[in-house]
Amino acid sequence: MIDIHCHILPNLDDGPKEISQSIDMARQAAEDGIRTIVATPHIKPPFLPPERILFSLSILNSRLAALGVPITILAGGDVNALLLPPAPGRYVLHKGPYMLLEFPHSHLPSNAREILFGLCARGLVPVITHPERNAGILRNPGRFLDLLDSNIMVQLTAGSLTGYFGRDVAECARFLLRKGVVNFLATDAHATAYRRPILSAGLAVAERVVGKLAARKLVSDNPAAVVAGERI
Repeated sequence: MIDIHCHILPNLDDGPKEISQSIDMARQAAEDGIRTIVATPHIKPPFLPPERILFSLSILNSRLAALGVPITILAGGDVNALLLPPAPGRYVLHKGPYMLLEFPHSHLPSNAREILFGLCARGLVPVITHPERNAGILRNPGRFLDLLDSNIMVQLTAGSLTGYFGRDVAECARFLLRKGVVNFLATDAHATAYRRPILSAGLAVAERVVGKLAARKLVSDNPAAVVAGERI
């Protein structure tokens, strides 16, 4: 499996503070069957230089290889939709053109369509992260569905399907799955004791909702296309 949304790099955001914690996260992910992780630290002011992400990434990959942990970490970012960096294309997932886009948890902004259009006009493919956890979308999922087209992707959090974030979030996640608008299932992991790098439990729920073949695409085929820079 491939996880395209994970806060695994140490001391860059609200993820792990020490590299030992990052290594523990990688071990936990490997035990769950994850083999590739895209490291996606939060991108908001003051903007984290991509070079710092790559430096942290290289150190972690070296340590994992030395320890025999069968995980490859790639570079990305979790970009704040309302506080876009001057050059958002510098924070694509690995080679691009996909880019994680995080709207506020409290609401879907009135200019959401304009934000998405602007990114698409730059040749990027926005991947809207965890819409099922957005209070505005929970109140009015139809408005969110109206934003979507073939140039805009959707990523659910695995823990949402298992009920980690509550019943309403789980029901919204399953609703979006049944609507056929979900492209990815990711961990959005931050630690080993909570918000863990585990995909299998969420995948099991997705399999019950949409079937094994469709569910597996969310953690294998579609993320593999992202890593390869191919269109889905």
